[in-house]
Amino acid sequence: MGKKYFGTDGIRGRVGEAPITAEFMLRLGWAAGRVFADQGYSHILIGKDTRISGYMFESALEAGIISAGVNVSMLGPMPTPAIAYLTRTFHAQAGIVISASHNPYHDNGIKFFSGEGKKLPDMLEYAIEAELEKPLHTVESSSLGKANRVIDAGGRYIEFCKSTAPTGIDLDGLHIAVDCANGATYQVAPAVFEELGAKVTAIGVKPDGLNINENCGSTKPELLQKTVVENGCDLGIALDGDGDRLLMVDHQGEILDGDQLVYIIARQLHRDNAMWGGVVGTLMSNLGLELALKGLGIPFERAQVGDRYVLEQLVKYGWLLGGESSGHIICLDKATTGDGIVAALQVLGAVTRSGKSLHELKQGMAVMPQTMVNVRMAERCDPTQDKAVQQAVAETEQKLGDQGRVLLRLSGTEPLVRVMVEGIDESLVNQLANELAGSVEQAMG
Repeated sequence: MGKKYFGTDGIRGRVGEAPITAEFMLRLGWAAGRVFADQGYSHILIGKDTRISGYMFESALEAGIISAGVNVSMLGPMPTPAIAYLTRTFHAQAGIVISASHNPYHDNGIKFFSGEGKKLPDMLEYAIEAELEKPLHTVESSSLGKANRVIDAGGRYIEFCKSTAPTGIDLDGLHIAVDCANGATYQVAPAVFEELGAKVTAIGVKPDGLNINENCGSTKPELLQKTVVENGCDLGIALDGDGDRLLMVDHQGEILDGDQLVYIIARQLHRDNAMWGGVVGTLMSNLGLELALKGLGIPFERAQVGDRYVLEQLVKYGWLLGGESSGHIICLDKATTGDGIVAALQVLGAVTRSGKSLHELKQGMAVMPQTMVNVRMAERCDPTQDKAVQQAVAETEQKLGDQGRVLLRLSGTEPLVRVMVEGIDESLVNQLANELAGSVEQAMG
């Protein structure tokens, strides 16, 4: 049975359009409070990014939770992974994140973490949705929850991040540009790297409620590239609006995506004899990552797209490192979710321990040309089941041989089919991707 509100990464949409309204958030807070109260729990944390709508939804959730008889602690603007961490350390039963991650300011959303700092189990999401269908009623006044603000949340998280840095790391002498996307990391990220000895040039640290992810951050790294080159920085760090994604820029202004960063971390762990098992990527991970890890003798498995699926595979295999090309990187021995600051520290550990620049470290992985074509559907269907499309896929795979990959994937959020072709020859990859996209369009009429 499908869920009405919860997707693969919580509830998300445009502010003011159902379900991203103040009324719904009040009911959601009450429903979540009731579910946890029925299990004998009594404490929920709420954090948010820097969107202007966060104030409205924070207040609505707070009121709903309190009306259900559950206590709530307000963290203020904090990265998503910080809320996961603080939920564990405060021994709270759940953490709520008000954020739409890398989306523009006019979107917002809600994510839940369990008391273990992991995504909420399906069972609890179904239970919350069931409560949402019931009339809202307030507990007796003597049983109302209480609210407080955690004034040292930022300091706690900064110390946690520093504790995850590789042993002996010293960033003294490194000049780092840090782009915080005018989002939730704008206070904590520069402090982490400065306190570990780096000279930091910070950008994207003046949020006004409307400029989150606007021409900055991991989805728009051009400003960081320019900043690194013009200021002579050794490297740059780009985070997204809620701090769970990471891209980096080397001293020449060249971008390193999540696949390249995972490779650098894995190779350093391998050299330190600290690589536990293998690496989990996704269906979209570059073939170059798989081949580079194979060359080191490191196993590699692919999960569905989405950091929750990467985490599921890591737990299944008992491995510790996984990630997506988009920059969600999970270091499971350090954190329970993707954490841009923590992942950046692992890369910086490889830089300092090897004595090599980020530009040099990325040379061990050859990025395969990869072309993605989005084919829009008039109505949602599944063209991957069409025999003509399946034949076109088979012919494309035959042309690529064992030096390429084909993937057709339905978008989880839009009526799109994503057609991806990957291989050694960039011109051939582009040609085959467009031909295959044409076959998909034809099959859909």
